[in-house]
Amino acid sequence: MGTCTNHPERETSYICMKHNVYLCEECLQCRDPKLYCKFRESCPIWFMSRKKAGLDAEPASEAAVETLPAHTVTFGSDGQAQTVSVSTGTTLLEAARQAGVHINASCNGKGACGKCKLIVTSGEADAPDTPLLTEAEKHKGYVLACQSNVTGDIRVRIPEDARQRKLKVAGMGQEATNRLKGLVTEPEPMLREIPLILDPPTLADAVSDLDRLKRGLKKANCDIDRLNVSLDVMRQLAATVREESWKITVSVVQRKCSNEILAVRPGNNAPRSLGLAVDIGTTSIVVYLVDMAKGTILAAASGHNRQAACGDDVINRMVCAEKSGVKKLSRLALVTINNLVAEALDSAGASGDQVKNVVLSGNTTMAHLLLEIEPRYIRREPYIPTATEFPIFKAGDIGLAANPMAAVFVMPGPASYVGGDIVAGLLYTGLHRESPLTLFIDVGTNGEIVLGNQDWMMTAACSAGPAFEGGGIRWGMRAEDGAIEKVTIDPATLEPDITTVGGQPPRGICGSGMIDLMAELLDAGIIDRSGHFHTEREHPRITAINDEPAYVLAFADQTPMAEDIIFTESDVKNLIYSKGAVYSGFTTLLNEAGLDFSMVERMVITGGFGQYLNIEKAIYIGLLPDMERSRFAYLGNSSIVGAYMALLSDRYRKEAQAICNNMTYIDFSSNPRYMDEFTSALFLPHTNLDMFPSVVDRDNTRAVAN
Repeated sequence: MGTCTNHPERETSYICMKHNVYLCEECLQCRDPKLYCKFRESCPIWFMSRKKAGLDAEPASEAAVETLPAHTVTFGSDGQAQTVSVSTGTTLLEAARQAGVHINASCNGKGACGKCKLIVTSGEADAPDTPLLTEAEKHKGYVLACQSNVTGDIRVRIPEDARQRKLKVAGMGQEATNRLKGLVTEPEPMLREIPLILDPPTLADAVSDLDRLKRGLKKANCDIDRLNVSLDVMRQLAATVREESWKITVSVVQRKCSNEILAVRPGNNAPRSLGLAVDIGTTSIVVYLVDMAKGTILAAASGHNRQAACGDDVINRMVCAEKSGVKKLSRLALVTINNLVAEALDSAGASGDQVKNVVLSGNTTMAHLLLEIEPRYIRREPYIPTATEFPIFKAGDIGLAANPMAAVFVMPGPASYVGGDIVAGLLYTGLHRESPLTLFIDVGTNGEIVLGNQDWMMTAACSAGPAFEGGGIRWGMRAEDGAIEKVTIDPATLEPDITTVGGQPPRGICGSGMIDLMAELLDAGIIDRSGHFHTEREHPRITAINDEPAYVLAFADQTPMAEDIIFTESDVKNLIYSKGAVYSGFTTLLNEAGLDFSMVERMVITGGFGQYLNIEKAIYIGLLPDMERSRFAYLGNSSIVGAYMALLSDRYRKEAQAICNNMTYIDFSSNPRYMDEFTSALFLPHTNLDMFPSVVDRDNTRAVAN
C-alpha cells in the first residue's frame, strides 16, 4: 500500500511500476499510453485505463461482422489489376496484404515512415491529413495506405517510386559456382540417397528383409548402430525390395544422435538429388539450388521478404506477430521462399521432389517466425529465444516447396540478436580458424559484430535501424533497378553526378548511395558536422520541404515519377543515428575486450550493400574506423555462402555449432558504455576527431589549398 501521488490523504494499492508512483481509483490513468512499457502486460492501471476509454469492449459477433458492407478494392490498371473485397473501415494497407500486393510499410502501419504511398484513381477513402505527403502529392491523389480506411469501392495504383523491382544481388548462378568452387570438395548431405543391390534370401541365408537391408547399408558405410526405421517403411519393405529384384534406393537422414530410414524405393536409378541453401534476410531472401553430387549451383533467385509489409526491422515484425499471429508472418516468409524456389527449379528444369536437403540461414527472429515459434520474449528483458539450436526438421512439416521428407538444417545462433546468418558468415570468412585479430560486421538493419580469432570470439548486435535498407528515408529504397547507388557532388557548382542500379532513371537512393551522398554533402559544405544544412547558401539544389532544408538529387524531369528526389535534414539525422549505432558497437566491443582499433589486423565487411560501399566515404562520415585501407575486406552475402557450405558438408554443420559455443555474447541494451559511445558518434565523423586522423589531414590540406 501507498498514498496516491495526487491525493496524499488516500491510501491505494495501485502502483505504476514504470514511474514508481501510487494512484487511487479516481486517478487510474496510464501516463505514457503510447510508449513501450515492459510492465504493461501485468499492469492493472493500464487495463483500467483501457476500460475507462472503452477500448476493451467485447468484439462484434460473427453475425454482426458478416453484415458489415463489403467494398471492392482494386490495385493497378485494368491489364494487371488485383482485386479484393473488404469491409468498411479496413485500411488500404490491410487490403493490399489480403490481395497479396507488396506495399512498403517500414513502420508497420504506424503512419510514421510515409513509405506506403498509393494514388487513388477512382473512389474515395477516409484519409486524414498528414505532413508526410507534400501538397503536390496530395493534389495528385496520393494517400498513405496505412492511414486510409475503405468507405466504398475504390481503385488505386502504386506510384512509380514505390513499385517493387528486381534486387541487385551479386553472385548469381554460374558466377556463384565459379566463386565458391573448392569450398567443399566431398559433399556430405544430411539425407543420403543410397543405391543398393541386396542378395536375395535363400534357405542358407534366411535373415529378415530388414536385417538384409541393414547389412547392405553397412557395406555402403552407413552407421547402422544408431538406425531408426519407421513403421510405415517396415510395412512396405517386403513388397519394395522384391519389386525390382532386390534393387533399391534407401533415403537415410543423418541426425546428431541417430540416423533414420525415411524411405525405401524400388530401383537404384534415382534422379539426381538437389539441395537448397536459403538466406532469410530481414529485407531480402536469396535461394541457391544446388546439385548435391557436384556442388554446382544450378540456379539462384532473390526477392523481397514479404514480411517487410509488417515493418522493416525485427522489432516491428515481432510486434506484428503478437497482433496478427505468428502464422501470418510465417506464411509471408514461406510464400517468398517458395516462389523463389519455384523460379530456380523452373530455370533448372527440375522438380521439387528432387530437393532432399535444405539449409536455412537467418537471424534468430527470422528463424522463429518461419518455424511458427513464438518470438515475443526475444524483445522482452532478459531477451530469451525459444531455441538457438534446432533439430533437423522435415520440409513437409515447415511447408517448404521441396520433397516432404527433405532434411532441413537451421543454422544455429548464439543469442537473441546474433543469429544463424552470422554463424554462416563466420563459416565462410574463417576468422575462427585463423590467428589475425579480426573485426567482422554484417551491415544491415540489425548490425551484428564479431571480434576475435581462433582463440576467442566476442559478439554483439547494434540496432542500426532500417535506414541503410531505405527505411525512414524519404526517398530511400533497396538496391533495385533505378536506385541511386553512387553519388559525387562538384564542390564548386554543387551539381551531383549519380549512378543508378541497372542504369535506369532514378527512383530513389539505396544504402551505398546514401553513404556517398552524406560524405559529399559534408565535403561540399552543404551540411555541417552535426548534420544541419547551411541554409544561408542559395542554390537551386538547396531547397525546403515543409520548412525543412533539403538537397535535390534529381529534378522531376529526370525521374519516372515526375517528382524531385530530395534528401532532407531528417534523412541526414536518421543516417547519423544508424552510422553512430554501428561505430559505437565497434568501440564498445573493443573496450570490453581491452583493445582498440590499432590492434585490429583485419576488418571484414559483409551484407547486402557492402559490395558497393566506398570505404573512403564510409570512413569520412564515421561509419567505419579510420584504419589502414589494406585491412578492409568485403565478402558479399556471407550468410548464403555459409548456408551453401553447411548444405554440402557435415563437417561445416558441426563447425557451425562449435562457433556458437565459442562465442561470448555482449548485451549492449544494459551497457552504459554503449550509450556514451553512441552519443559521441552522433557527429560527422565523430566528436573526437583524433580517432579520424586521415579525415583531419584531408580537411587541413583542402583548407590550405583554398
